[in-house]
Amino acid sequence: MHQARQTEWARVARLDAEWGGRAAGELPVPSVDRHARIAVVHDWCPNFRGGERVLARLCNVFPNAEVFTLFDFLPREVKEEYFPDVTFHTSVANRLPLVRKYHRALFFLCPFLIEQFDVTGYDAVISSSAAFSRGVLTRPDQPHLCYVHSPIRYAWDEQFSYLQQGRFGFGPKGLAFRYLLHKLRMWDMRTAHGPDLMLANSSYVRSRIRRIYGRDAMVVHPPVPTGELYYVPVKEDYYVTAAFHAPYKRLDVVIDAFTNMPSRRLVVVGDEAQSKHLRSRAGPNISFTGHLPRKDYVTHIAHARAMVFAGCEDFGITLAEAQFCGTPLIAFGRGGAADIVRPLGQACEPTGVLFTRQDAKSLADAIDHFEANEASVAPLACHFNAERFSEARFDREILQAMASLPAMRA
Repeated sequence: MHQARQTEWARVARLDAEWGGRAAGELPVPSVDRHARIAVVHDWCPNFRGGERVLARLCNVFPNAEVFTLFDFLPREVKEEYFPDVTFHTSVANRLPLVRKYHRALFFLCPFLIEQFDVTGYDAVISSSAAFSRGVLTRPDQPHLCYVHSPIRYAWDEQFSYLQQGRFGFGPKGLAFRYLLHKLRMWDMRTAHGPDLMLANSSYVRSRIRRIYGRDAMVVHPPVPTGELYYVPVKEDYYVTAAFHAPYKRLDVVIDAFTNMPSRRLVVVGDEAQSKHLRSRAGPNISFTGHLPRKDYVTHIAHARAMVFAGCEDFGITLAEAQFCGTPLIAFGRGGAADIVRPLGQACEPTGVLFTRQDAKSLADAIDHFEANEASVAPLACHFNAERFSEARFDREILQAMASLPAMRA
């Protein structure tokens, strides 16, 4: 096993050397059959967010791809815009009554359900995985590329945070839940060596893959839909934060910081599970937009003085989108933000500020630091910084990864 790991790390290091330091446009065009029949396996599609954008782009790279996903709740208009003529296959659980409401509670069945997809007749498999899709059963000679959004958060390093937030102690219910997570970790480790090559969406996820699974991975950042965005050089006097209101996003830190800074205005974009709790602790200088249409969302992030983010995100497409619009970032310095932000005081063309502790005081200090040096963070530098996350670059790097699998070379 140790020798196999060393061989894989050497292989990934070789690919790193081939790609490293070269812009996407400088990479040779990979010789891959883009019309091959590809099975793209994605955990689930409850709505259209970052993971689903990656899924849509994979289907664009391979026009004959078909999608296998446990649950599909995407609206028809989203399918028509982002998945024209793409066939979706779902699990039998997708037909259960009220499944849209409680599908996440079925996580303990998902390993079994993902193994019921028959993808053995396809030329290759690409799994888009934040949890289960990597465990799909493939032929021994079938190329399998895995794009890892994250190892399963709630089964590994964030288990205790999720248990605490869900108030799962050591009573009968809590013990049952902990046992199910234990079984999920066992399955996750067993399937970790199925793919021929793993791609990580950030350096942070790459380090988690190596620590948890003992595998190395190439970093291929997700695609930012630059065609839906626009650059705004002159900003208005408000800050913005935009995120799905999950606990790990730490919107509570952002709201507490701005509640203690009543002279600064904050706009919170998005409206999910924690919104009532967050609204109850917010000061009058904080406004909540609720869910916004895409055009209005872009307007809010493009005109903001800066985007503020206190979560530890695996990558954070929203952060890269803000940069493309010329909006500086003030973000917690762990996770994908460290790949995106060129920090003030460390880069010659800074695009934002990174802070080191997830608390309101550290965020407030970072905002003070940003405002004292705001002239050094040029909107144009932010815009150019985000161009390295383009869709064209993603397409080319996916093809490059597929070309590294001998069975996929045209």
